Amino acid sequence: MYKKIMVAINDDKTSQIALQEALHIATTDSAKLCIVHAVAESSSDVDDHDNTGRQSGVGLLESAKSTAGNAISVETRLLAADGEYGLNGVSEAIANAVTEWGADLLVVGTKGRRGLERLVIGSVAGQLVNTVDTSILLVRAH
Repeated sequence: MYKKIMVAINDDKTSQIALQEALHIATTDSAKLCIVHAVAESSSDVDDHDNTGRQSGVGLLESAKSTAGNAISVETRLLAADGEYGLNGVSEAIANAVTEWGADLLVVGTKGRRGLERLVIGSVAGQLVNTVDTSILLVRAH
C-alpha cells in the first residue's frame, strides 16, 4: 500500500515506538523508509551547542538505522530546523522533508498532551497534522 514511509524521531520512548511501527509497515509493504531527526539551529553563526546537537542527531539516526537492519531500504536525514521558531521550526523542517522526499506516509510519536499543557507547550505532531498533505500515523507510548 505505502511505497515511501518517513518517520520522524527524537530521543524518547515515543519515538522508538513510532520507529518500530514504521519498520513494521515498511517491511509489510516492502516500502522504502526514511528516518529523520530535526535539530534546531540558531540563526547566528554556528556554535558549540549546534555542533553538539548535530552530533547527537547523527548518532540517533545511526542507531535507528541499525535497528532497521537490512530487510528494507532505509535512508536517514538530519534536518536543520530554525531554532528561532521553536516547535514551528521543527515541524516546518519535517513537513518540507516529507514533500521533498515524496513520502506517502509520515509516522510520528505523540505524547498526547491535553488542555493547558498542550496550549502552552504545543505539539510538533499536532502542527504536522495541520501542515502535511500526506497520510500521518500518530503513535502514542503505552
